[in-house]
Amino acid sequence: MNRRESLTLLAGTALAASSTLLGRGSALAQAQPAPAAADGPFKLPPLGYAYEALEPNIDTMTMNIHHTRHHQAFITNLNQLATRWPGLADPIEGILSDLAKVPEAVRTPVRNNLGGHFNHAFFWDLMTPGGAKEPPAELKSAIDGAFGNVAAMTDKLNAAGIGRFGSGWAWLIVTKDKKLDVVNTPYQDTPHMDLGGKPVIGVDVWEHAYYLKYQNRRADYLKSWWNTVNWDKAAAHFRKATA
Repeated sequence: MNRRESLTLLAGTALAASSTLLGRGSALAQAQPAPAAADGPFKLPPLGYAYEALEPNIDTMTMNIHHTRHHQAFITNLNQLATRWPGLADPIEGILSDLAKVPEAVRTPVRNNLGGHFNHAFFWDLMTPGGAKEPPAELKSAIDGAFGNVAAMTDKLNAAGIGRFGSGWAWLIVTKDKKLDVVNTPYQDTPHMDLGGKPVIGVDVWEHAYYLKYQNRRADYLKSWWNTVNWDKAAAHFRKATA
């Protein structure tokens, strides 16, 4: 199975589950159990907050399905892959930064599923409710130096998200030469792959991240999404990336 086939299978399974949930109504949908996870080293990380905590910017049902269905699918697949390649026990960012070292037989599913796991864990953590609503001084200074001001950076990142054809992610990253840049990546690719970057901020622009509330209005989703960003978390990622 190639990369596109693997992604299509995952997306189709998740879409079918989502459609069934919607057809049965909100209360019943939220009562549906998550898919059984394969035993193994990978576990679905808890959000650390309630599914409704990001309302009205991201609706409760989207958070529930996104976490318990989409992210769980990556975890289940990774546990199956771990039986085929013990190297999955290595640090995640190290694997993502050098996929050439992954055996070719499992490289595509590792790229898709380990990338999806990393991206989503990063996403949930970045959106922790109750954090700082403006970047701390060190990160703000770096953003001002690279983009002019924070508003200009957010506009550029939004444009990157809107401009990502199909499914993917938009990112604020620290590049290999320690500079801030805005990029987008396809599918579940992370900034480590190909670009050699490290993420500071990342937003999911797959339709499953926003379609229940925003339908095809990706721009509206991105504009509202900034209300969920915990800038303390972003600053911590920036410090780690520039250390």
